[in-house]
Amino acid sequence: MDSLINAADGALRTLFAKPRASRPCPTVAGDITQLTGPEKTLAGALMRVNHVGEVCAQALYAAQAISTNDAALRQQFLAASEEETDHLAWTRQRLDELDARPSLLNPLWYAGAFGLGLVAGRLGDRLSLGFVVETERQVEAHLAGHLERLPAGDHESRAIVAQMKDDEARHAQEASSAGALELPPPVRALMSAAARVMTTTAHYI
Repeated sequence: MDSLINAADGALRTLFAKPRASRPCPTVAGDITQLTGPEKTLAGALMRVNHVGEVCAQALYAAQAISTNDAALRQQFLAASEEETDHLAWTRQRLDELDARPSLLNPLWYAGAFGLGLVAGRLGDRLSLGFVVETERQVEAHLAGHLERLPAGDHESRAIVAQMKDDEARHAQEASSAGALELPPPVRALMSAAARVMTTTAHYI
Protein backbone atom coordinates (compact mmCIF):
# COMPACT_ATOMS: atom_id res chain seq x y z
CA MET A 1 0.00 0.00 0.00
CA ASP A 2 2.83 2.40 0.85
CA SER A 3 4.42 1.75 -2.54
CA LEU A 4 1.15 2.49 -4.32
CA ILE A 5 0.68 5.72 -2.37
CA ASN A 6 4.24 6.78 -3.17
CA ALA A 7 3.71 5.91 -6.84
CA ALA A 8 0.53 8.00 -6.97
CA ASP A 9 2.28 10.89 -5.23
CA GLY A 10 5.15 10.69 -7.72
CA ALA A 11 2.75 10.76 -10.65
CA LEU A 12 0.94 13.83 -9.33
CA ARG A 13 4.22 15.63 -8.67
CA THR A 14 5.56 14.83 -12.12
CA LEU A 15 2.41 15.88 -13.96
CA PHE A 16 1.12 18.81 -11.94
CA ALA A 17 3.80 20.23 -9.61
CA LYS A 18 6.74 22.42 -10.53
CA PRO A 19 9.81 20.14 -10.57
CA ARG A 20 12.85 21.19 -8.57
CA ALA A 21 16.36 20.32 -9.73
CA SER A 22 19.13 19.36 -7.33
CA ARG A 23 21.76 20.54 -9.82
CA PRO A 24 22.03 23.95 -11.49
CA CYS A 25 20.68 24.16 -15.00
CA PRO A 26 23.54 23.76 -17.52
CA THR A 27 24.63 26.93 -19.25
CA VAL A 28 27.28 28.04 -21.72
CA ALA A 29 29.25 30.88 -20.21
CA GLY A 30 29.42 34.02 -22.31
CA ASP A 31 27.03 32.86 -25.02
CA ILE A 32 23.75 34.73 -25.49
CA THR A 33 20.85 33.08 -27.27
CA GLN A 34 19.15 35.12 -29.99
CA LEU A 35 16.51 33.24 -31.96
CA THR A 36 14.31 34.15 -34.89
CA GLY A 37 10.60 33.32 -34.68
CA PRO A 38 10.87 30.01 -36.58
CA GLU A 39 13.97 29.02 -34.59
CA LYS A 40 12.16 29.68 -31.33
CA THR A 41 9.20 27.59 -32.48
CA LEU A 42 11.47 24.69 -33.48
CA ALA A 43 13.43 24.84 -30.22
CA GLY A 44 10.18 24.85 -28.24
CA ALA A 45 8.87 21.79 -30.09
CA LEU A 46 12.11 19.87 -29.58
CA MET A 47 12.29 20.74 -25.89
CA ARG A 48 8.64 19.69 -25.49
CA VAL A 49 9.60 16.28 -26.86
CA ASN A 50 12.53 16.13 -24.44
CA HIS A 51 10.25 17.10 -21.56
CA VAL A 52 7.90 14.23 -22.50
CA GLY A 53 10.89 11.90 -22.39
CA GLU A 54 11.60 12.98 -18.84
CA VAL A 55 7.97 12.52 -17.82
CA CYS A 56 8.24 8.96 -19.13
CA ALA A 57 11.55 8.43 -17.34
CA GLN A 58 9.94 9.33 -14.02
CA ALA A 59 7.19 6.78 -14.67
CA LEU A 60 9.56 4.03 -15.80
CA TYR A 61 11.93 4.30 -12.86
CA ALA A 62 9.08 4.61 -10.34
CA ALA A 63 7.44 1.45 -11.68
CA GLN A 64 10.70 -0.49 -11.78
CA ALA A 65 11.61 0.61 -8.26
CA ILE A 66 8.39 -0.77 -6.79
CA SER A 67 8.66 -3.97 -8.87
CA THR A 68 12.01 -5.19 -7.55
CA ASN A 69 12.66 -6.98 -4.27
CA ASP A 70 16.36 -6.09 -4.43
CA ALA A 71 16.95 -3.14 -2.09
CA ALA A 72 20.23 -2.15 -3.76
CA LEU A 73 18.65 -2.20 -7.22
CA ARG A 74 15.68 -0.21 -5.95
CA GLN A 75 18.09 2.43 -4.70
CA GLN A 76 19.84 2.48 -8.08
CA PHE A 77 16.52 3.10 -9.82
CA LEU A 78 15.63 5.86 -7.35
CA ALA A 79 19.04 7.53 -7.73
CA ALA A 80 18.65 7.57 -11.52
CA SER A 81 15.14 8.96 -11.07
CA GLU A 82 16.53 11.87 -9.05
CA GLU A 83 18.84 12.82 -11.92
CA GLU A 84 15.91 12.49 -14.32
CA THR A 85 14.05 14.95 -12.08
CA ASP A 86 16.82 17.45 -12.83
CA HIS A 87 16.18 16.88 -16.54
CA LEU A 88 12.45 17.31 -15.98
CA ALA A 89 13.02 20.64 -14.22
CA TRP A 90 15.52 21.91 -16.80
CA THR A 91 13.34 21.08 -19.79
CA ARG A 92 10.25 22.59 -18.16
CA GLN A 93 12.18 25.78 -17.34
CA ARG A 94 13.41 25.98 -20.93
CA LEU A 95 9.89 25.50 -22.27
CA ASP A 96 8.77 28.48 -20.19
CA GLU A 97 11.66 30.57 -21.49
CA LEU A 98 10.73 29.68 -25.07
CA ASP A 99 7.04 30.48 -24.45
CA ALA A 100 6.24 26.86 -25.30
CA ARG A 101 3.88 24.53 -23.45
CA PRO A 102 4.34 20.94 -22.27
CA SER A 103 2.61 18.16 -24.15
CA LEU A 104 -1.14 18.03 -23.58
CA LEU A 105 -0.85 14.23 -23.53
CA ASN A 106 1.59 13.99 -20.61
CA PRO A 107 -0.85 11.99 -18.41
CA LEU A 108 -1.19 9.46 -21.22
CA TRP A 109 2.58 9.25 -21.74
CA TYR A 110 3.11 8.79 -17.99
CA ALA A 111 0.50 6.04 -17.70
CA GLY A 112 1.91 4.14 -20.67
CA ALA A 113 5.48 4.36 -19.44
CA PHE A 114 4.47 3.30 -15.92
CA GLY A 115 2.72 0.25 -17.33
CA LEU A 116 5.77 -0.70 -19.37
CA GLY A 117 7.97 -0.28 -16.30
CA LEU A 118 5.74 -2.59 -14.27
CA VAL A 119 5.78 -5.25 -16.99
CA ALA A 120 9.58 -5.05 -17.29
CA GLY A 121 9.96 -5.21 -13.53
CA ARG A 122 7.70 -8.24 -13.17
CA LEU A 123 9.75 -10.13 -15.75
CA GLY A 124 12.78 -10.09 -13.45
CA ASP A 125 15.55 -7.74 -12.42
CA ARG A 126 18.00 -8.58 -15.18
CA LEU A 127 15.37 -8.09 -17.88
CA SER A 128 14.23 -4.90 -16.17
CA LEU A 129 17.81 -3.64 -16.27
CA GLY A 130 18.02 -4.62 -19.92
CA PHE A 131 14.96 -2.49 -20.55
CA VAL A 132 16.76 0.43 -18.88
CA VAL A 133 19.86 -0.09 -21.02
CA GLU A 134 17.91 -0.14 -24.28
CA THR A 135 15.72 2.79 -23.27
CA GLU A 136 18.67 4.94 -22.30
CA ARG A 137 20.60 4.03 -25.45
CA GLN A 138 17.66 5.07 -27.59
CA VAL A 139 17.22 8.27 -25.61
CA GLU A 140 20.93 9.06 -25.98
CA ALA A 141 20.67 8.65 -29.76
CA HIS A 142 17.51 10.77 -29.80
CA LEU A 143 19.25 13.56 -27.88
CA ALA A 144 22.21 13.42 -30.24
CA GLY A 145 19.76 13.99 -33.08
CA HIS A 146 18.29 16.98 -31.27
CA LEU A 147 21.74 18.50 -30.87
CA GLU A 148 21.95 18.43 -34.66
CA ARG A 149 18.46 19.92 -35.13
CA LEU A 150 18.45 22.63 -32.46
CA PRO A 151 19.32 26.10 -33.75
CA ALA A 152 23.08 26.67 -33.50
CA GLY A 153 22.46 29.86 -31.55
CA ASP A 154 20.21 28.25 -28.91
CA HIS A 155 22.99 27.84 -26.39
CA GLU A 156 20.70 27.26 -23.41
CA SER A 157 18.77 24.38 -24.96
CA ARG A 158 21.91 22.82 -26.39
CA ALA A 159 23.68 22.90 -23.00
CA ILE A 160 20.71 21.17 -21.35
CA VAL A 161 20.46 18.49 -24.02
CA ALA A 162 24.21 17.81 -23.95
CA GLN A 163 24.18 17.24 -20.17
CA MET A 164 21.09 15.04 -20.43
CA LYS A 165 22.81 12.97 -23.12
CA ASP A 166 25.83 12.38 -20.85
CA ASP A 167 23.59 11.40 -17.93
CA GLU A 168 21.55 8.94 -20.01
CA ALA A 169 24.69 7.25 -21.29
CA ARG A 170 25.87 6.81 -17.70
CA HIS A 171 22.53 5.37 -16.60
CA ALA A 172 22.77 2.79 -19.39
CA GLN A 173 26.30 1.86 -18.36
CA GLU A 174 25.29 1.51 -14.70
CA ALA A 175 22.38 -0.75 -15.62
CA SER A 176 24.63 -2.84 -17.86
CA SER A 177 27.20 -3.20 -15.08
CA ALA A 178 24.46 -4.32 -12.69
CA GLY A 179 23.81 -7.41 -14.82
CA ALA A 180 21.35 -6.35 -17.51
CA LEU A 181 20.23 -8.87 -20.10
CA GLU A 182 20.35 -7.74 -23.72
CA LEU A 183 16.85 -7.49 -25.14
CA PRO A 184 16.10 -9.46 -28.33
CA PRO A 185 16.04 -7.48 -31.61
CA PRO A 186 12.23 -7.64 -32.06
CA VAL A 187 11.71 -6.04 -28.64
CA ARG A 188 14.27 -3.33 -29.35
CA ALA A 189 12.59 -2.62 -32.69
CA LEU A 190 9.17 -2.39 -31.04
CA MET A 191 10.52 0.03 -28.43
CA SER A 192 12.03 2.18 -31.17
CA ALA A 193 8.76 2.26 -33.11
CA ALA A 194 6.80 3.24 -30.01
CA ALA A 195 9.31 5.99 -29.26
CA ARG A 196 8.92 7.38 -32.79
CA VAL A 197 5.15 7.59 -32.35
CA MET A 198 5.55 9.40 -29.04
CA THR A 199 8.18 11.88 -30.21
CA THR A 200 6.34 12.66 -33.44
CA THR A 201 3.08 13.29 -31.61
CA ALA A 202 4.68 15.30 -28.78
CA HIS A 203 6.40 17.58 -31.30
CA TYR A 204 2.98 19.06 -32.06
CA ILE A 205 0.64 18.13 -29.21
